[in-house]
Amino acid sequence: MCFDRFTLAHATLSQATLRYRRGGSGDLAVLLLHGHPRTHATWHRVAPILADHHSVVCPDLRGYGESSKPTSDAQHAPYSKRSMASDLVELMTQLGHRRFVVVGHDRGAYVALRLALDHPELVRGLVILETVPISEALRRCGAEFAQAWWHWFFFAQPDKPEAAINSDPNRWYGDPEEKRRQMGDRAFEDYQRAINNPSTVFAMLEDYRAGLGIDREHEEADRAAGRKVRCPLLFGWASGDDLGRLYGSPVEIWREWCDDVVVERVFDCGHHIAEERPEQLAEAILRFAAGLAGAASGD
Repeated sequence: MCFDRFTLAHATLSQATLRYRRGGSGDLAVLLLHGHPRTHATWHRVAPILADHHSVVCPDLRGYGESSKPTSDAQHAPYSKRSMASDLVELMTQLGHRRFVVVGHDRGAYVALRLALDHPELVRGLVILETVPISEALRRCGAEFAQAWWHWFFFAQPDKPEAAINSDPNRWYGDPEEKRRQMGDRAFEDYQRAINNPSTVFAMLEDYRAGLGIDREHEEADRAAGRKVRCPLLFGWASGDDLGRLYGSPVEIWREWCDDVVVERVFDCGHHIAEERPEQLAEAILRFAAGLAGAASGD
């Protein structure tokens, strides 16, 4: 990994302990949130580029990687995006970052959205990669979505997904040598430790169980109350994945959720943009952050 200029630490918070890396410096901090089943190591080619200009923080989300796995409940509330977002508020406060840009990919994008909605005073800019809000995906769920994203509904079932994944994690998640080539050796090894830990597998599935229940309820309450993202939003998606096929112009969905400027960037790659197009992604985030700094100076 290229985290040579980053420090690795664990933060003890009120409801969880998060493993994280931090590096760089600057007035504007950037918080990078990974997706399933990755860890913070997915950002190892992006974070160092950003750290030449900004303070950068990369945590393992609650339940993922080497962060703690709190006991769950019948509503899966400890793995709601609201709970995960509250962890990150505490983490960034501990690190001295009063306002920051939050970047979320895949499941991390749902946490980033919740952070921006629940704590608008903290989020200077929001970057969403490769998803639309959970409630929007479910409202549009038809046969094509159900066939492509069937794992959402399987992961929400009790016990069976744990049994399926834990019996052979590499068979479930795909060719390990191909993933090693895409991710790099050390990031791949971090990912391997995660998917081969049954406690982590359970926690990652709780994330999905929360998604279909309590997270959807929170988003529907936001929509009913007219709550929207109040900061600029950069939406990035991959032409080689299925958002375009499912939604036509997915950026239009995000424009409905944001009261500020929404910028779109399409990447010529597959789902894991940070691993497949790290330089282009870093450049897009830096340009977006520069625009935020320019807007602030003009206030």
